[in-house]
Amino acid sequence: MDKRKKPVTMATNTSSKYDNIPYKVKIPSGSPALYRLIPRKDNIGNLTRMTLGEKNPNKNNKTILLVGETGTGKSTLINALVNYAMGVKWKDDVWFKIVEEEKRSQSESQTSDVIVYQIFGFEDKTLPYSLTIIDTPGYGDTRGIEHDMNIMERLFYLFRSEDGVHEIDAVGLVLTGSVNRLSDRQRYIFDSVVSLFGKDMEKNIVALITHSNGRAPKNAVQALEAAKIKCARDEKNQPVCFLFDNCQHEDRTEDAEALKHADKISMKGMNQFTNFLVETEPQRLETTVNVLNERIRLTACIQNLQDRIELIDLKRTEIQQTQDGLKMYEREMKNNEKFTVEVDVPYKDKERIDGGKWGLVFYEAATCCTVCKENCHYPGCTMAPKPGHCEVMKDGRCTSCSGKCPASDHVKENWKYVTKTMKVQKTLKDVKAKYEMNKKETEKQGNLLESLQKEKETLEANKTRLLYEAYQHVVKLEEIALNVVSLSTYVHLDFLIKEMEKKNDTEKVNHLKQMASRKCEGVQAGLQYMYNALSKMVKRGWQKLW
Repeated sequence: MDKRKKPVTMATNTSSKYDNIPYKVKIPSGSPALYRLIPRKDNIGNLTRMTLGEKNPNKNNKTILLVGETGTGKSTLINALVNYAMGVKWKDDVWFKIVEEEKRSQSESQTSDVIVYQIFGFEDKTLPYSLTIIDTPGYGDTRGIEHDMNIMERLFYLFRSEDGVHEIDAVGLVLTGSVNRLSDRQRYIFDSVVSLFGKDMEKNIVALITHSNGRAPKNAVQALEAAKIKCARDEKNQPVCFLFDNCQHEDRTEDAEALKHADKISMKGMNQFTNFLVETEPQRLETTVNVLNERIRLTACIQNLQDRIELIDLKRTEIQQTQDGLKMYEREMKNNEKFTVEVDVPYKDKERIDGGKWGLVFYEAATCCTVCKENCHYPGCTMAPKPGHCEVMKDGRCTSCSGKCPASDHVKENWKYVTKTMKVQKTLKDVKAKYEMNKKETEKQGNLLESLQKEKETLEANKTRLLYEAYQHVVKLEEIALNVVSLSTYVHLDFLIKEMEKKNDTEKVNHLKQMASRKCEGVQAGLQYMYNALSKMVKRGWQKLW
């Protein structure tokens, strides 16, 4: 069923060449005549897709991913791209809006969905191809890293869905011409998005400079250089930039000449950028999907590893308490007298988490192995309806749990496993039953301590194996990712470094430290931004209380 609204008011002062454009609503205005475009709205899974016109399978399509903080003019740029594709000229005295311009502050941005705009039916007006524009609103706002991970997972879903996006022609980093230094927030956003892609995407990442006066954007270029943002380079080895001053929607009864000059800047930028889309080879997203898979699996592996290390350490404590008790009662044991020792025994329990469904799609649910009793992917997996669709599954088996169990052994519910301990009184008989079941009666008493020690060594060996498994995920990322160390990965590196240092594995510790140092400034900027955002939220909370 077509969900588009019928137009309520039609143009009276616009060129007749736009009269046949359906699904436009007149916005009260003077010059230019303003119209809101009402595209067809549907979904790709849990993503929003807005489609204008009908796709011509015989025409090429170019896909642009836009990213930038609120207030840089990203929404206005999307509108300008749509108008350019429609063939709108200054002399037409008309402007169309498919996106409402950004009005809220950075901290107030509430839009969280990834939105895909498809612009069909205007091929050969200005461009020989149709456009797909992917917007990432809400990226880097005050809701924190977990929210940004959700956006990353939505992009991942978009890139691997059958009816999603499978190649990208350009990644546009949107910033204003007046910027002379990237803020911590901007660095965090750009680093986070660039970190999604494989090394093959670098030549497709460009800077889109808004609010430009048309002159060479020296300050913006220096800001990108200082932040070491990886992107396409020109013949002078400088970041590739395109300039825009999108004021075409503003009232032209005043400052008409200035606005017309701004339009010329934007049209020049549009010509250059759309030519870049033709000249640059699009990138298939197989490597990007692999990068996203590795990041998600690394995160799941580290989270699972932390849970398992906690369990191993608790089991070691239980064994140590049992050993201490056996040594304390050694004389009584020799006399075969009854004794008891109190130990802390770890066990797994289920704990409810906030979760539910969006239609047929789960969110905030945990993928858990019922055999290993482990959380294989939590938090995350907002787009996978079943455990078998979870990103940690590969070739039908889990890459995260201890047993690498089949997907069929997993559930996806609104609970997770947690480790708890309980006080248990153990007798000599209990200890013998557990550790000496298969040995001759005459050997039991002499080998109890030895058996306990071997179990401790086995647990430590498992811990080492898990650490090296996580290390291999990092090595894989280093091979394929454009930015190995994103903010989330940096946290994982810090954990791995500390654990590897306990193993005295100098080679791996030095390798991990070298990786962490490569993007130290960008990561520190991201950490500082998140700290400041959190501080502001806490401060606002206290103000409400008082």
